[in-house]
Amino acid sequence: MTYTFGLDTFGDRNSDADGAPLSHAQTIRNVVEQGVFAEQVGVDFFGIGEHHTEYFPMPVRVFQRYSTLNAISGGRAEVILGRGSSIESFPLFGYDLADYEDLFEEKATLFAELLKGGLVTWDGKTRPALLNQDVVPHLESSPFPAWIGVGGNPQSVIRAARLGFSLALAIIGGPPDRFAAYSELFQRALEKFGRPPLPVLVHSPGHVAATDEQAKAEFWPRWLEIIALIAPERGFALPTEESFNTETGPHGALYVGSPETVAQKIATNLRVLGATRFDLKYGMPGLTHDQLMTNIELYGRQVIPRVRELLS
Repeated sequence: MTYTFGLDTFGDRNSDADGAPLSHAQTIRNVVEQGVFAEQVGVDFFGIGEHHTEYFPMPVRVFQRYSTLNAISGGRAEVILGRGSSIESFPLFGYDLADYEDLFEEKATLFAELLKGGLVTWDGKTRPALLNQDVVPHLESSPFPAWIGVGGNPQSVIRAARLGFSLALAIIGGPPDRFAAYSELFQRALEKFGRPPLPVLVHSPGHVAATDEQAKAEFWPRWLEIIALIAPERGFALPTEESFNTETGPHGALYVGSPETVAQKIATNLRVLGATRFDLKYGMPGLTHDQLMTNIELYGRQVIPRVRELLS
């Protein structure tokens, strides 16, 4: 079985060594450097999530951007489509929150049609209709990989199978093994829709440092800050050091620790979830660029080879 290992970032705003936030521009430059470095140390995939459009990132213009990226990169582009659990972007883009489900269903369906290539005819409520529309640039060969990100909604699992997308399990809290039922549902749904088996990806937050103690010390205050920021909107309970230790333990959703600790946890959960790919969502607002570069180096040069060894 072939396994793939990636890194994801939301472009979390970096801080300097004294804790002062860096500019958005410097953070963006840092992300570029981190992506280049990830390639150098052996990471298979580097993903950048845009939170301001994460909830409905599937219009024609996004297909065109990814088609262009796919051409520039020689066929290495991928896209993960997710409706998201935050709602602050709806007023930014002029959408009505009442259309939450329709937006995702219609635009995911349109994206699936665009991936087929050729002229596209489509009609819906959330954007102007298309009639025999040629959308450029054309894909050179097969469609680039596309996934549906799922955080626990079985309807989204079935939607992914129905549209022919692979399944990305976004697991940010609780025991990962509870998502095994979604992997099984996905494969059963693919069979029902007459589609071949498709891969399952696990996406979870984490941080790698030289030791478990260092990784937790660097990550914990940043994790507490970000959860406290979004807790009122999403209904999250504030984490405690006890709950944090549970989440970073063998049965939690956070991959925080030394290379060996993180590798063992990744290998275990890939088996349990029937997945062939793991993406570590690295970084948190407030971590330094140096800490992130160390995370990337340890992940690429130590964690990935160790996971491959454990799964061989």
